[in-house]
Amino acid sequence: MTGETGFVENAAALLARVRQQRPRVHCLMNTVVQKFVADGLAALGAIPSMTSSTEEVEAFAQRADALVVNLGTLDEGRRAAIRLATAVARSAHKPWIVDPVHCDYSPSRLAFARELIASGPSVLRGNASEMDIIGEANGVLKIKTGAVDELTLDRHTTRIENGHPFMAQVTGTGCLSGALIAAFMAVERDRLRAATGALLASGIAAEIAAQRSSGPGTFEAAFRDALAALRPEDIIANARISYAEG
Repeated sequence: MTGETGFVENAAALLARVRQQRPRVHCLMNTVVQKFVADGLAALGAIPSMTSSTEEVEAFAQRADALVVNLGTLDEGRRAAIRLATAVARSAHKPWIVDPVHCDYSPSRLAFARELIASGPSVLRGNASEMDIIGEANGVLKIKTGAVDELTLDRHTTRIENGHPFMAQVTGTGCLSGALIAAFMAVERDRLRAATGALLASGIAAEIAAQRSSGPGTFEAAFRDALAALRPEDIIANARISYAEG
């Protein structure tokens, strides 16, 4: 293991806390991956809810401990639901995360992503192209995903190297990581530590699953099994992380 020992030990403790507290995460999620994300949250020990109905999304967001907003499949109804749910999260001081999927493809999607970011989410998570086009997001924990995930808040930066190439061949692994970050934020007020814990859990589970897989098809099922079986000591033994200030 390399990197910041305190962050790794905290990540291991947070995994245990998620399982003890079983936070409820409401997911306004890409419709392509809803089941995968719900199953992954449940495997780790959280409780997912997924409705995007404007008639009931406020009630579900109110009951949730955290909210994840994913722009993967976006239409006017989903935009309305997102606005309603994020207003609940803000007024109730619940943690929430924005995943601005494909905001670099569409001007209207980019404008909506910027609208959400201006309203003050806890975390912004995207790939390099998405994060570059969005630009500044003051006061928000920014997570740039890739072969190495980079987390930046103010002058603090954490880099996480755990993960496996099979993750890029299974639709929804990135969406699930956003939902896991929400679950960890529900039990840890420090956003940087919570997100670090979630990404270590996801990345290490992926490495364990890949050892038991012959390709992306078998990996998908093995990944869920690995999340369910992941132990705090697995995080301590396998974390590859570095931390810097300045």
